[in-house]
Amino acid sequence: MEMKYHPPGQTIAAISTAQAPGAVGIVRISGPEAQQVADRVFVSAHGKRLVDLPGYRALYGHVYGKDGEIDEAIALNFRAPASFTGENVVELSCHGGIYVTRSLLKAVLEGGAVPAGPGEFTRRAFLNGKLGLTEAESVMEIIGAAGQQAAKAALAGHDGALEKKIIGVRNTLTTLAAHLDAWADYPEDDIPQVTSEEIRTSLASAKEELEKLLRSFEAGRAMREGVETVIAGRPNVGKSTLMNLLAGCERSIVTQYAGTTRDVVEDTVLLGGIPLRLADTAGIRSTEDPVEKIGVERAYERIRSAQLIFAVFDSSAELDDSDRKLTEALAGTPCIAVVNKSDLPQKINMEYIRQHYNHIVILSAASGKGLEDLERETAKVLDTANIDPAEGMLLTERQRDTARRALDCVEEAQAALESGMTFDAVTVSVEAAVSVLLELTGEQATEAVVDSVFHNFCVGK
Repeated sequence: MEMKYHPPGQTIAAISTAQAPGAVGIVRISGPEAQQVADRVFVSAHGKRLVDLPGYRALYGHVYGKDGEIDEAIALNFRAPASFTGENVVELSCHGGIYVTRSLLKAVLEGGAVPAGPGEFTRRAFLNGKLGLTEAESVMEIIGAAGQQAAKAALAGHDGALEKKIIGVRNTLTTLAAHLDAWADYPEDDIPQVTSEEIRTSLASAKEELEKLLRSFEAGRAMREGVETVIAGRPNVGKSTLMNLLAGCERSIVTQYAGTTRDVVEDTVLLGGIPLRLADTAGIRSTEDPVEKIGVERAYERIRSAQLIFAVFDSSAELDDSDRKLTEALAGTPCIAVVNKSDLPQKINMEYIRQHYNHIVILSAASGKGLEDLERETAKVLDTANIDPAEGMLLTERQRDTARRALDCVEEAQAALESGMTFDAVTVSVEAAVSVLLELTGEQATEAVVDSVFHNFCVGK
């Protein structure tokens, strides 16, 4: 069902904390009648009313519904435009029980507010100029961050790092378009002629910055969404020990007997701030055991769908056919050769490993020695090693698609220039790129684009 947002004249309300038991539950009210609505359910201990209170003040009291007292509460008062939404806002904080918080919201709605839609508070903040569209999109990225790197990237986006990069590219193109227009419209005035080399330099600069942003998207996706990672190898090379090391607890059973792991054991771990959706698979070998055989088949299935493989080898043993078969199966898949049991005398043919793997880590999963090396190599394989999330990066599919369209326009301008077309043709493509970048920041985004962004938000944010 299509979500219809409320006009600015209506006062909206929603629960802004998790719908689960907790210490505190917050009902947020925003709109021109926020204080009046809140005063219908909140009675302060000293008889003060929120409509008479200036912004950035708090009152202690109790909240009431039609059936009587609901709970004691704190009312935080904000006045437009100095609030998150840019409107009058009241936040009523009560005890965080599900029933209590929902009862308070019901009373607020009965007091004259309407239920807020998904992301409607943040949407109003955007429409009231409190933050840009890319900054607004970062709000949900902060909420959903699964690791330190993702949180840094989202916070940088919320602080405007991405918007500043986009504005920098846009300014380069706007200056170029203005110069081209002025020179074309007023040829008899004393305006310096635009040279092909100047155009070429500006377009190359814009293209480079947009390509950097697009390259950072996939690395950022790994930080945000995690990476499907499989631990694979023949029996008894230490796959389960590695799984337990990364998980920080005993997730997989470890014994000296081959074939102990017969199914896929899964967990999500953080390695260098990057979430890995980790799967410990059955040892790969030829077997007649029907149950173990199914486990081996499942291991190969997970290998084929994985985004990253930790191919584990036993440093203290010579390579066998199972090791070589695994190596063949990994051709073309991002992987790291983990040469385990480094604390034992080495018998493995390291030359073979170096010939077939670009990323190699010497590790003792039992002691944890070499874990930092695995962290570094993982960052290299996922191309996150040289990414600084604090510098700003594309966070959403909408942002990537829009940046891609802007790059297409820049490349069209370059092609027009190199093919000898008139500068008018170049100007058309440059102005199209500027328009797309204005859509990216939200300055020229259509209502449909804005609605689609906030439709993915949780209610109450």
